[in-house]
Amino acid sequence: AVEATGKKQLIIAGIVTDVCVTFCTLSALEAGYDVFVFTDASGTFNETCRDAAWDRMSRAGAQLVNWYSVVGELHRDWCNDIEGLGNLLAGFSPDYKNLMTSYAATSNAGSANRERLMTRA
Repeated sequence: AVEATGKKQLIIAGIVTDVCVTFCTLSALEAGYDVFVFTDASGTFNETCRDAAWDRMSRAGAQLVNWYSVVGELHRDWCNDIEGLGNLLAGFSPDYKNLMTSYAATSNAGSANRERLMTRA
């Protein structure tokens, strides 16, 4: 099913890091995919198992990332769904609401200035 999408990058998370995530990740790497493992969206039974699994996947070529960084990378810019992503991030980090407010004020001021300049021309 994954192959049919034509995608070459996978984001993987699972219930048990040292079983579900590790085996899926190693298989995907072997098949030639770029793999990003969500370190904070998977669980396991203890830190020793988790750390060993992370080390194994990393040494095999997987990139260990947190969900916050991947969401930012997938979104890429603020041209689409500003409020949807902004609200998601603000729920995770309440201080992010300040950034949203600042961005909205700057964007609105920029739009108003552009409109004013266009009517003068």
